[in-house]
Amino acid sequence: MTLGFITMLLVYQLVGEVIARGLGLALPGPVIGMALLFFTLILRQDLPDGLKTTVEGLLKHLSLLFVPAGVGVMLHLHLLQDEWQAVSLALVVSTVATIAVTALVMVGLCRLSHNTGDGDGCDSDSDAKGGQKHV
Repeated sequence: MTLGFITMLLVYQLVGEVIARGLGLALPGPVIGMALLFFTLILRQDLPDGLKTTVEGLLKHLSLLFVPAGVGVMLHLHLLQDEWQAVSLALVVSTVATIAVTALVMVGLCRLSHNTGDGDGCDSDSDAKGGQKHV
């Protein structure tokens, strides 16, 4: 991991925070920064090797970022015991919503891929070997 690429990631996060707070957006600054980085990489049409190496290094240790959240849950366990019904309902509803949105995005991308002629790959009626539709 190079310090320059870590700095670049932090600068994108900072710019996202400035935009989020400056415009009063409900979207978190790091999400905005990540979107800006994504669009920058699209415009650039290239992923620098150093950035790839840096990101892979960070992703190897991603689980460490969940330690503070776990500590917070344990610290406020009494609140979870008091509000377990609401938390359970929120978890179930958000999980179902995530699955539904993911399915809709998948269907939309399959249709888009099929319409652009890039190969459909999503057609459940096609034969795996020859791509012929069953009638």
